[in-house]
Amino acid sequence: MAVRRGVLAVVTAAVLAGLAGRAAAVQRAEPLPKALEGVGITEHLGARIPLGLEFTAEDGTPVLLSRYFDGKRPVILTLNYYRCPMLCGLMLNGLVDGLKGLSWTPGKQFEVVTLSFDPLETHTLAMLKKESFISELGRPAAAAGWHFLTGSQANIKALTDAVGFSYRYDEKLQQYAHPTGIFLLAPDGRITRVLYGVTFPPRTLKLALTEAGEGKVGSAGDQILLYCFHYDSNAGRYVLAANNLMRLGGVATVLVVGVWLGVAWRRSANKHVDSRAETNAPGL
Repeated sequence: MAVRRGVLAVVTAAVLAGLAGRAAAVQRAEPLPKALEGVGITEHLGARIPLGLEFTAEDGTPVLLSRYFDGKRPVILTLNYYRCPMLCGLMLNGLVDGLKGLSWTPGKQFEVVTLSFDPLETHTLAMLKKESFISELGRPAAAAGWHFLTGSQANIKALTDAVGFSYRYDEKLQQYAHPTGIFLLAPDGRITRVLYGVTFPPRTLKLALTEAGEGKVGSAGDQILLYCFHYDSNAGRYVLAANNLMRLGGVATVLVVGVWLGVAWRRSANKHVDSRAETNAPGL
């Protein structure tokens, strides 16, 4: 039994992380393993999640999902279960590694919401997971902005359906087969991006948060950088957008030429004024 559990965990990690959780979007020549049938992410970009759903915070208090959407800051949503023997830990550790490379901190520029899709898990377990990952992140202030939730089966299903996250429980192994990825949400709860896999480079996170923040987070330089990059779903990362880069280069060229012409015109005008002044000056 232990060997079979290990095999399923390895298969799940390799297939779902390697294929970036996009089984529904990619035509496969061979069928999925039976344990992974019906498992994946169907992107619902632009859809708004139901913010009126109630869950339980890690301290045991009931909270509405809307609590974490203030209309100003984007939100990273992760769907995991806290007793997962392998994949969820890999993904959350990958998120921590990515967050370490950001100068931004959860609770300040953005929020992170982690929800267990196992309705049997308790807020006590959620608190233990939160303490572990906040400690690993090494930023105590992030505790105010990274929230670990549990909830009822009905509310969990309502949220997972809204974001297109499909999973299934294996009764024999007593484990969940599930995809892996994080959801980027706008301050009003709209899904703006899905990042797949178990690693999330800092630049990718920053660009995705800037995109989700709709200009409300990030500097002017971040906004320009986002303009130069677009998200390549096949590559699973942001890549240079040649057309945007050419447009930006064209705008820069126009600005430079405009400034140069302005300076030249001012110099010419000043010389003309000086020449007239000399001509009109009284002789000695």
